[in-house]
Amino acid sequence: LAILNDGRLVSGSWDASIIIYNKLTYQPDLIIKEHNSGVLCIIQLMSGELVSCSYDDKEIKIFRIKGNEYEVLQTLKYHTSYVWKIIELNNNKLVSCSDDASIIFYFKDNLEFKQDYTIKTNGGCCSIIQTKDNEICYSEKNNNSICFCDLSERKIKTSLSNISMLNERREWFLMISKDLLFIPGENKISIINVNQYRLVRIIDAPGSSWICGVCKLNQNMILTGDSAQILRQWRIEGDNLILTSKKEKVHTAGINVLLNLGNGHVASGSDDNTIKIW
Repeated sequence: LAILNDGRLVSGSWDASIIIYNKLTYQPDLIIKEHNSGVLCIIQLMSGELVSCSYDDKEIKIFRIKGNEYEVLQTLKYHTSYVWKIIELNNNKLVSCSDDASIIFYFKDNLEFKQDYTIKTNGGCCSIIQTKDNEICYSEKNNNSICFCDLSERKIKTSLSNISMLNERREWFLMISKDLLFIPGENKISIINVNQYRLVRIIDAPGSSWICGVCKLNQNMILTGDSAQILRQWRIEGDNLILTSKKEKVHTAGINVLLNLGNGHVASGSDDNTIKIW
């Protein structure tokens, strides 16, 4: 799920489609079918383009969206396996991570993205996040660890192993403050201090199975969703999370993603093929 600059909700699905919804009715304004396999991540760049990445077709596509029309500006085909996640850095570079054990950086030249450099990872990489101006954090599936990479020197600064995180599913990392990184796991949440590069604590979330969706509601609250169809609301207290409420069976299958729509509402996307607005 993503939100466009004009306030419209966008979804990507295993059915290989991207749908942009009307702000008032939540009916489709535009259906895009340019991928040949599941769409795993969607973001809108600061310059306005919509970017998506996919599963079996291993592609990243750049779209121009204008009202209810779209144009494919570019297709990037540098990865050799599933492209799990794409992010835009503070310096406007695009970054993608993949099951092919690589993280690829792209720069924009004459309105087109070109490959800049590649960082090799120890096995597939399912999630990536910018933690500081010159630093990213990413996951490594082979050894169940996360790595912090210095972008200036283009090398790993440090890594943390035995993190309680998703090993074979997508991991949605979230900075819950300027110092603290949230990493979801199986019935657990790991909190990492990104300045000290240490595991601060592991928080139990019994009965949740895999925590897959997370979003920040405001400065002090976050929301999580999981494969047990439970929404949990947490209050941030220092470097800890305090469970304040939960709602069970909100979907009929696992919750994969949550998005704060910025208007007092939250969207949840599920394996039951529905998106719900709360």
